Amino acid sequence: MADPQKLQRPPFTPRHWPMWLALAVMVVGARLPWPLQRALGRLIGRLAPALAPSRRRAAETNLALCLPEMPAEQRRQLLADSFDALGVGLFEFARAWWGSVAPMRRQVRIEGLEHLQALRDAGRGVLMVSGHFMTLEMCGRLMCDHVPLAGMYRRHRSPVFEWAVKRGRLRYAVHMYTNEEIRGAVRHLKQGGFLWYAPDQDMRGKDTVFAPFFGVPAATITATHQLARLTGCAVVPFFHRREGGRYVLRVAPPLNDFPSQDPVQDSARVNAAIEAMVREAPAQYLWIHRRFKRQPEGRGKLYD
Repeated sequence: MADPQKLQRPPFTPRHWPMWLALAVMVVGARLPWPLQRALGRLIGRLAPALAPSRRRAAETNLALCLPEMPAEQRRQLLADSFDALGVGLFEFARAWWGSVAPMRRQVRIEGLEHLQALRDAGRGVLMVSGHFMTLEMCGRLMCDHVPLAGMYRRHRSPVFEWAVKRGRLRYAVHMYTNEEIRGAVRHLKQGGFLWYAPDQDMRGKDTVFAPFFGVPAATITATHQLARLTGCAVVPFFHRREGGRYVLRVAPPLNDFPSQDPVQDSARVNAAIEAMVREAPAQYLWIHRRFKRQPEGRGKLYD
């Protein structure tokens, strides 16, 4: 496990006090009983659409684009369920970083660990690919009970929140790499390490291609293709979801013949794997992200 003491000390100037106060609330929330956390989370989820109307509209647009075959009334219910999951997910994040996950360990079901064991026995690095679900933090911590997992993430603007996220995750992850620390991630995979990564957001970087996601062109970072090409690691889809009070984690077999010579083709395969995850637990996906804000002809107007 990485040493949290190696983290750079965050600032405590007056301009950062609001963030420190927010973190204090999260730390207190992380220690509440799990049934109370779920009840409060659902309450927050019901208030969130009115408090964040632009995010509600983004989620409505995404659902209409990705699930056009779904009846409108069913999409409206899915939207409401997704905000419920978002509210509960806030407490899952807090508990994973600063609370106890003992109740979750008693109710977790994990499938496919044999795939990881076989790759580990072969000394091969593993890139575990998933999507931005509200369960990602809790399920990431639960998976760390079974494999030494590192993670990749996008650096946060707030130095206080950046410190808090890394300190929380380093309680269970062996290392955290920003998406700028490619050399470190490559070295970790070449040494046979396990790395968790979610490439399903528009990162606005130069190494992106347009690949279909639910049949809609989506700006997709090519890092999965590049990391596999540079390291020879296996790319393994990692499914996770909440079923009532229980968590289900599933490790799929490695993608065959990956990477190819075509980053667009590989990115489309990764998007297809994440799409399959979303269809298993659509209410738990982060629909509020403007996934299709960039289009091949330039900045799209889908969210106007």
